[in-house]
Amino acid sequence: MKAIFDPRQLNHAPMEYFRRGATMPHPEQPLRAILIRDMLLAHDFPVEAPRDHGLGPICAVHEPDYVAFFQDAHTRFRADMGDGPIAVPTTHPGARRGRCPGDIHGAMGWWMTDTSTPLTEGTWDAIYWSAQTAIEAAARVIDGTPMVYALSRPPGHHAMVAGANGFCFFNNACIAAQHLTQRWPRVALLDIDVHTGNGSLDILYDRGDIFFASLHPDPAVYPTFYLGHEDETGAGQGAGTCRNFVLPMGASQDQVLARLDQALAAIGDFDAQALVVSLGFDMAADDPLAAVNVYPDGFAEMARRITALRLPTVLVQEGGYLGPSLAENARSFLTSCRTHLE
Repeated sequence: MKAIFDPRQLNHAPMEYFRRGATMPHPEQPLRAILIRDMLLAHDFPVEAPRDHGLGPICAVHEPDYVAFFQDAHTRFRADMGDGPIAVPTTHPGARRGRCPGDIHGAMGWWMTDTSTPLTEGTWDAIYWSAQTAIEAAARVIDGTPMVYALSRPPGHHAMVAGANGFCFFNNACIAAQHLTQRWPRVALLDIDVHTGNGSLDILYDRGDIFFASLHPDPAVYPTFYLGHEDETGAGQGAGTCRNFVLPMGASQDQVLARLDQALAAIGDFDAQALVVSLGFDMAADDPLAAVNVYPDGFAEMARRITALRLPTVLVQEGGYLGPSLAENARSFLTSCRTHLE
Protein backbone atom coordinates (compact mmCIF):
# COMPACT_ATOMS: atom_id res chain seq x y z
CA MET A 1 0.00 0.00 0.00
CA LYS A 2 1.40 3.35 -1.05
CA ALA A 3 1.42 6.60 0.91
CA ILE A 4 1.45 10.12 -0.49
CA PHE A 5 3.24 12.97 1.29
CA ASP A 6 4.82 16.31 0.42
CA PRO A 7 7.29 17.95 2.85
CA ARG A 8 5.93 21.41 2.05
CA GLN A 9 3.06 20.46 4.35
CA LEU A 10 5.47 20.99 7.24
CA ASN A 11 5.71 24.72 6.49
CA HIS A 12 2.59 25.60 8.50
CA ALA A 13 3.99 25.82 12.02
CA PRO A 14 1.61 27.63 14.39
CA MET A 15 3.08 28.14 17.84
CA GLU A 16 0.04 29.37 19.78
CA TYR A 17 -3.70 29.78 19.57
CA PHE A 18 -6.52 31.03 21.77
CA ARG A 19 -8.67 28.51 23.60
CA ARG A 20 -11.01 28.99 26.56
CA GLY A 21 -9.85 32.50 27.23
CA ALA A 22 -6.11 31.83 27.16
CA THR A 23 -3.17 31.61 24.79
CA MET A 24 -1.73 28.10 24.72
CA PRO A 25 0.65 25.98 22.62
CA HIS A 26 -0.88 24.82 19.36
CA PRO A 27 -1.23 21.01 19.22
CA GLU A 28 -1.30 20.74 15.40
CA GLN A 29 2.43 20.66 14.84
CA PRO A 30 4.61 19.52 11.88
CA LEU A 31 6.10 16.82 14.11
CA ARG A 32 2.80 14.92 13.84
CA ALA A 33 3.41 14.28 10.16
CA ILE A 34 7.12 13.65 10.62
CA LEU A 35 6.47 10.87 13.15
CA ILE A 36 3.97 9.16 10.86
CA ARG A 37 6.16 9.59 7.78
CA ASP A 38 9.15 8.08 9.58
CA MET A 39 6.99 5.16 10.73
CA LEU A 40 5.90 4.55 7.13
CA LEU A 41 9.49 4.47 5.91
CA ALA A 42 10.56 2.20 8.76
CA HIS A 43 7.83 -0.31 7.86
CA ASP A 44 8.47 -0.37 4.11
CA PHE A 45 5.53 1.69 2.92
CA PRO A 46 6.44 3.42 -0.35
CA VAL A 47 6.07 7.18 0.26
CA GLU A 48 5.66 9.21 -2.93
CA ALA A 49 5.15 12.89 -3.70
CA PRO A 50 1.89 14.20 -5.16
CA ARG A 51 1.60 15.76 -8.58
CA ASP A 52 0.23 19.30 -8.79
CA HIS A 53 -3.43 18.97 -9.76
CA GLY A 54 -4.03 22.72 -9.50
CA LEU A 55 -6.80 24.69 -7.82
CA GLY A 56 -9.66 23.13 -9.79
CA PRO A 57 -10.30 20.15 -7.47
CA ILE A 58 -10.11 22.42 -4.40
CA CYS A 59 -12.52 24.96 -5.87
CA ALA A 60 -14.89 22.13 -6.76
CA VAL A 61 -15.54 21.93 -3.00
CA HIS A 62 -14.70 25.39 -1.63
CA GLU A 63 -15.77 28.85 -2.76
CA PRO A 64 -13.05 30.22 -5.07
CA ASP A 65 -12.84 33.53 -3.15
CA TYR A 66 -12.28 31.57 0.07
CA VAL A 67 -9.44 29.61 -1.55
CA ALA A 68 -7.87 32.76 -3.02
CA PHE A 69 -7.93 34.55 0.35
CA PHE A 70 -5.25 32.30 1.85
CA GLN A 71 -2.70 32.87 -0.91
CA ASP A 72 -1.59 36.24 0.53
CA ALA A 73 -3.49 36.53 3.82
CA HIS A 74 -0.42 36.11 6.03
CA THR A 75 1.55 38.67 4.02
CA ARG A 76 -1.30 41.17 4.34
CA PHE A 77 -1.58 40.59 8.10
CA ARG A 78 2.15 41.06 8.69
CA ALA A 79 2.20 44.23 6.56
CA ASP A 80 -0.39 45.71 8.89
CA MET A 81 0.68 44.26 12.26
CA GLY A 82 4.39 43.42 12.07
CA ASP A 83 5.97 40.29 13.48
CA GLY A 84 4.55 40.13 17.01
CA PRO A 85 0.81 39.43 17.04
CA ILE A 86 -0.75 36.03 16.33
CA ALA A 87 -2.52 36.07 12.97
CA VAL A 88 -6.01 35.08 14.10
CA PRO A 89 -9.30 36.93 13.62
CA THR A 90 -10.70 39.05 16.44
CA THR A 91 -14.03 39.93 14.83
CA HIS A 92 -16.66 37.82 13.06
CA PRO A 93 -19.77 38.71 11.08
CA GLY A 94 -22.24 36.56 13.03
CA ALA A 95 -24.89 35.93 10.39
CA ARG A 96 -23.25 35.49 6.98
CA ARG A 97 -24.90 38.46 5.32
CA GLY A 98 -23.19 41.41 3.70
CA ARG A 99 -19.87 40.93 1.97
CA CYS A 100 -16.22 40.25 2.73
CA PRO A 101 -14.38 43.42 3.83
CA GLY A 102 -11.26 44.63 2.09
CA ASP A 103 -9.53 45.14 5.47
CA ILE A 104 -7.40 42.11 6.35
CA HIS A 105 -8.80 41.81 9.88
CA GLY A 106 -12.37 41.89 8.65
CA ALA A 107 -11.51 39.42 5.89
CA MET A 108 -9.93 37.02 8.37
CA GLY A 109 -13.10 37.07 10.45
CA TRP A 110 -15.18 36.51 7.32
CA TRP A 111 -13.28 33.40 6.22
CA MET A 112 -11.94 32.02 9.56
CA THR A 113 -14.63 30.92 12.02
CA ASP A 114 -12.54 30.53 15.18
CA THR A 115 -9.09 31.22 16.65
CA SER A 116 -7.61 27.77 16.03
CA THR A 117 -6.25 28.41 12.51
CA PRO A 118 -3.51 31.02 12.91
CA LEU A 119 -1.80 32.02 9.70
CA THR A 120 1.94 31.51 9.40
CA GLU A 121 4.41 32.30 6.65
CA GLY A 122 4.14 28.77 5.28
CA THR A 123 0.39 28.25 5.66
CA TRP A 124 -0.49 28.59 1.97
CA ASP A 125 2.13 26.09 0.79
CA ALA A 126 1.14 23.62 3.51
CA ILE A 127 -2.60 23.70 2.94
CA TYR A 128 -2.19 23.63 -0.84
CA TRP A 129 0.03 20.56 -0.75
CA SER A 130 -2.07 18.91 1.93
CA ALA A 131 -4.98 19.10 -0.51
CA GLN A 132 -2.79 17.95 -3.43
CA THR A 133 -1.75 14.94 -1.35
CA ALA A 134 -5.40 13.89 -0.94
CA ILE A 135 -6.16 14.58 -4.61
CA GLU A 136 -3.18 12.48 -5.70
CA ALA A 137 -4.34 9.60 -3.50
CA ALA A 138 -7.80 9.80 -5.08
CA ALA A 139 -6.28 9.90 -8.57
CA ARG A 140 -4.25 6.75 -7.82
CA VAL A 141 -7.41 4.97 -6.66
CA ILE A 142 -9.28 6.10 -9.77
CA ASP A 143 -6.44 4.60 -11.81
CA GLY A 144 -6.90 1.22 -10.13
CA THR A 145 -4.89 1.12 -6.90
CA PRO A 146 -7.24 -0.44 -4.31
CA MET A 147 -6.18 1.70 -1.31
CA VAL A 148 -3.89 4.73 -0.93
CA TYR A 149 -3.00 6.64 2.23
CA ALA A 150 -2.78 10.44 2.04
CA LEU A 151 -0.60 11.81 4.83
CA SER A 152 -2.31 15.19 4.67
CA ARG A 153 -1.34 17.87 7.14
CA PRO A 154 -2.82 20.30 8.21
CA PRO A 155 -5.99 18.22 8.60
CA GLY A 156 -9.20 19.17 6.83
CA HIS A 157 -12.50 17.75 8.08
CA HIS A 158 -13.55 20.86 10.04
CA ALA A 159 -13.10 23.16 7.02
CA MET A 160 -16.46 24.27 5.63
CA VAL A 161 -17.47 25.42 2.16
CA ALA A 162 -16.19 28.90 3.01
CA GLY A 163 -14.81 28.77 6.54
CA ALA A 164 -11.60 27.60 8.24
CA ASN A 165 -12.27 25.88 11.56
CA GLY A 166 -10.68 23.56 14.08
CA PHE A 167 -7.06 23.54 12.76
CA CYS A 168 -8.43 22.98 9.21
CA PHE A 169 -8.33 25.15 6.06
CA PHE A 170 -9.17 22.93 3.05
CA ASN A 171 -11.37 19.88 3.50
CA ASN A 172 -9.00 17.28 2.08
CA ALA A 173 -11.39 14.33 2.55
CA CYS A 174 -14.28 16.05 0.78
CA ILE A 175 -11.94 17.15 -2.00
CA ALA A 176 -10.84 13.51 -2.42
CA ALA A 177 -14.45 12.28 -2.35
CA GLN A 178 -15.45 14.85 -4.95
CA HIS A 179 -12.54 13.72 -7.11
CA LEU A 180 -13.68 10.09 -6.88
CA THR A 181 -17.11 11.01 -8.27
CA GLN A 182 -15.41 11.42 -11.65
CA ARG A 183 -15.43 7.63 -11.83
CA TRP A 184 -17.97 6.44 -9.25
CA PRO A 185 -21.39 8.11 -8.88
CA ARG A 186 -21.89 6.87 -5.31
CA VAL A 187 -19.07 7.59 -2.85
CA ALA A 188 -19.03 7.27 0.94
CA LEU A 189 -17.00 9.38 3.38
CA LEU A 190 -16.44 7.74 6.77
CA ASP A 191 -15.09 10.01 9.52
CA ILE A 192 -13.38 8.19 12.39
CA ASP A 193 -11.59 11.19 13.82
CA VAL A 194 -12.77 11.73 17.41
CA HIS A 195 -14.24 15.15 16.56
CA THR A 196 -17.37 15.78 14.53
CA GLY A 197 -16.65 16.19 10.84
CA ASN A 198 -18.58 19.45 10.96
CA GLY A 199 -16.95 20.86 7.84
CA SER A 200 -17.79 17.72 5.89
CA LEU A 201 -21.38 17.97 7.11
CA ASP A 202 -21.51 21.56 5.87
CA ILE A 203 -20.19 20.58 2.46
CA LEU A 204 -22.18 17.37 1.94
CA TYR A 205 -25.44 17.99 3.81
CA ASP A 206 -27.64 18.57 0.76
CA ARG A 207 -25.83 16.24 -1.66
CA GLY A 208 -27.13 12.82 -2.54
CA ASP A 209 -24.07 11.40 -4.29
CA ILE A 210 -21.67 11.34 -1.32
CA PHE A 211 -22.82 9.53 1.83
CA PHE A 212 -21.34 10.87 5.06
CA ALA A 213 -20.98 8.96 8.35
CA SER A 214 -19.16 10.32 11.41
CA LEU A 215 -18.31 8.76 14.79
CA HIS A 216 -17.80 11.31 17.59
CA PRO A 217 -18.83 12.26 21.12
CA ASP A 218 -21.94 14.36 21.69
CA PRO A 219 -21.38 17.85 20.19
CA ALA A 220 -23.49 19.26 23.02
CA VAL A 221 -20.53 18.69 25.35
CA TYR A 222 -17.44 18.16 23.15
CA PRO A 223 -15.77 20.33 20.47
CA THR A 224 -16.30 21.28 17.76
CA PHE A 225 -19.85 21.69 19.14
CA TYR A 226 -22.90 22.81 17.11
CA LEU A 227 -23.07 20.16 14.36
CA GLY A 228 -23.12 16.37 14.50
CA HIS A 229 -26.32 15.43 16.35
CA GLU A 230 -28.02 12.18 15.40
CA ASP A 231 -31.12 13.90 14.00
CA GLU A 232 -28.98 15.75 11.39
CA THR A 233 -29.44 13.40 8.46
CA GLY A 234 -29.19 15.62 5.38
CA ALA A 235 -31.56 17.86 3.47
CA GLY A 236 -32.94 18.18 -0.05
CA GLN A 237 -31.23 15.74 -2.39
CA GLY A 238 -29.06 14.72 0.55
CA ALA A 239 -31.94 13.72 2.83
CA GLY A 240 -30.92 10.51 4.59
CA THR A 241 -27.33 10.57 3.33
CA CYS A 242 -25.71 11.99 6.48
CA ARG A 243 -25.44 9.90 9.63
CA ASN A 244 -23.93 10.88 12.96
CA PHE A 245 -23.07 8.01 15.30
CA VAL A 246 -22.70 9.70 18.69
CA LEU A 247 -20.45 8.15 21.31
CA PRO A 248 -20.60 8.69 25.09
CA MET A 249 -17.71 10.63 26.55
CA GLY A 250 -15.07 8.14 27.62
CA ALA A 251 -16.46 5.44 25.31
CA SER A 252 -14.67 2.11 25.47
CA GLN A 253 -12.98 0.50 22.51
CA ASP A 254 -15.84 -1.99 22.23
CA GLN A 255 -18.38 0.84 22.13
CA VAL A 256 -16.44 2.57 19.36
CA LEU A 257 -16.21 -0.64 17.33
CA ALA A 258 -19.94 -1.26 17.74
CA ARG A 259 -20.74 2.20 16.39
CA LEU A 260 -18.25 1.65 13.57
CA ASP A 261 -20.18 -1.47 12.59
CA GLN A 262 -23.37 0.60 12.40
CA ALA A 263 -21.64 3.18 10.21
CA LEU A 264 -20.27 0.49 7.89
CA ALA A 265 -23.72 -1.08 7.62
CA ALA A 266 -25.17 2.31 6.64
CA ILE A 267 -22.49 2.67 3.97
CA GLY A 268 -23.45 -0.76 2.68
CA ASP A 269 -27.12 0.25 2.59
CA PHE A 270 -26.14 3.29 0.52
CA ASP A 271 -24.51 0.89 -1.96
CA ALA A 272 -21.32 2.95 -2.05
CA GLN A 273 -18.94 2.22 -4.91
CA ALA A 274 -15.86 3.90 -3.39
CA LEU A 275 -14.80 5.12 0.03
CA VAL A 276 -12.86 7.95 1.65
CA VAL A 277 -11.87 7.64 5.32
CA SER A 278 -11.19 10.70 7.44
CA LEU A 279 -8.62 8.95 9.60
CA GLY A 280 -8.07 10.39 13.06
CA PHE A 281 -5.72 8.81 15.56
CA ASP A 282 -7.10 11.19 18.20
CA MET A 283 -9.51 8.35 19.02
CA ALA A 284 -6.55 7.10 21.10
CA ALA A 285 -6.95 6.87 24.87
CA ASP A 286 -3.68 8.79 25.40
CA ASP A 287 -4.16 11.49 22.75
CA PRO A 288 -3.76 15.04 24.14
CA LEU A 289 -7.36 15.74 23.03
CA ALA A 290 -8.63 12.34 24.20
CA ALA A 291 -12.35 11.74 24.66
CA VAL A 292 -12.67 7.98 23.99
CA ASN A 293 -10.46 4.96 24.60
CA VAL A 294 -9.09 3.23 21.51
CA TYR A 295 -5.75 1.39 21.69
CA PRO A 296 -3.40 0.11 18.97
CA ASP A 297 -5.21 -3.24 18.67
CA GLY A 298 -8.47 -1.32 18.31
CA PHE A 299 -7.08 0.70 15.41
CA ALA A 300 -5.98 -2.54 13.77
CA GLU A 301 -9.49 -3.95 14.15
CA MET A 302 -11.06 -0.77 12.76
CA ALA A 303 -8.80 -1.14 9.73
CA ARG A 304 -9.75 -4.79 9.28
CA ARG A 305 -13.46 -4.00 9.29
CA ILE A 306 -13.07 -1.06 6.89
CA THR A 307 -10.90 -3.08 4.51
CA ALA A 308 -13.48 -5.89 4.55
CA LEU A 309 -15.82 -3.61 2.57
CA ARG A 310 -13.54 -4.24 -0.43
CA LEU A 311 -14.18 -0.77 -1.80
CA PRO A 312 -11.63 1.38 -3.64
CA THR A 313 -10.45 3.48 -0.69
CA VAL A 314 -8.62 6.72 0.02
CA LEU A 315 -7.37 7.15 3.59
CA VAL A 316 -6.92 10.84 4.46
CA GLN A 317 -5.09 11.79 7.64
CA GLU A 318 -7.01 14.05 10.04
CA GLY A 319 -6.27 14.38 13.76
CA GLY A 320 -3.97 12.49 16.07
CA TYR A 321 -1.72 14.70 18.15
CA LEU A 322 1.55 14.37 20.01
CA GLY A 323 0.59 11.66 22.47
CA PRO A 324 2.94 8.76 23.20
CA SER A 325 1.17 6.24 20.95
CA LEU A 326 0.64 8.33 17.80
CA ALA A 327 3.16 6.51 15.59
CA GLU A 328 2.18 3.12 17.02
CA ASN A 329 -1.51 3.75 16.32
CA ALA A 330 -0.69 4.76 12.76
CA ARG A 331 1.49 1.66 12.34
CA SER A 332 -1.23 -0.58 13.73
CA PHE A 333 -3.98 0.78 11.48
CA LEU A 334 -1.99 1.01 8.27
CA THR A 335 -0.20 -2.33 8.56
CA SER A 336 -3.57 -3.96 9.28
CA CYS A 337 -4.93 -2.37 6.10
CA ARG A 338 -1.96 -3.68 4.14
CA THR A 339 -2.31 -7.18 5.58
CA HIS A 340 -6.04 -7.44 4.89
CA LEU A 341 -5.71 -6.08 1.35
CA GLU A 342 -3.58 -9.10 0.42
